[in-house]
Amino acid sequence: MTDLHAAARRCLDATDPAEKLRLTHATWQGLLAGELRACAASPPPEPIGAPGRPAKPRLVNARQVPQRGLGSAEGRAALVHAVAHIEFNAINLAWDAVYRYRDKPAAYYRDWASCAHDEARHFAMLSARLAELGHGYGDFDAHDGLWAMAEKTAHHDTARMALVPRVLEARGLDVTPGMIERLRHLGDSGTVAILEVILREEVAHVAAGTRWYRHCCERDGLEPVETFFALLRDYMGVSLRGPFNRPARLQAGFLEEELERLTAMALLA
Repeated sequence: MTDLHAAARRCLDATDPAEKLRLTHATWQGLLAGELRACAASPPPEPIGAPGRPAKPRLVNARQVPQRGLGSAEGRAALVHAVAHIEFNAINLAWDAVYRYRDKPAAYYRDWASCAHDEARHFAMLSARLAELGHGYGDFDAHDGLWAMAEKTAHHDTARMALVPRVLEARGLDVTPGMIERLRHLGDSGTVAILEVILREEVAHVAAGTRWYRHCCERDGLEPVETFFALLRDYMGVSLRGPFNRPARLQAGFLEEELERLTAMALLA
């Protein structure tokens, strides 16, 4: 196989987490080696549906996911599971960005394949930590908010780049430092070490979203700041949560103007 789009689809469709990780790493290595490339003759993308995922975790409304305190081992395992579920979804999101959107620069495909590779590594680290805590992926209920936004934006690459990496995934930049501090206070150095790696590497993933969002705006003659807030209102209303991790978001390509407006929106929500 030399068609990167077809290889991305195989990763996306894999239901077993171990197989998804194996295919993800193999596809990334194939791209690095020049064995895979975006192929103009590849069949057009199929309409978006549910990605490959195991039978568990059970997916429920976000409000139905129990809130557990971090003071217990069960609560810490539930937190690790929640982050693992986000990373599993992020693997699928990255591969869908490779599979779905065609005629992009080679750097676009490299960026999102690299993100998929990173997210797979994050998921593997979190799965190992879950096992140390006496649990496995699927032991706790989870929600599907990230993939729901992927479905809503499947037809619109500008909206996808604006809203999935720069809003939903960027939320991790805001909340992870607080999780790290609470877990450090509780002496959970194993989980802290993993979250520190994830936080550092997620900055680059959000930056990729910023880069390709602005590329889409330039292609279509759109002003990026006003377009971002228009998309935010159209797809999400004003239900934003703050505060925002300004240093990390600035490093990921956000402008001061954007952060000021996001902060004002969050205060009104």
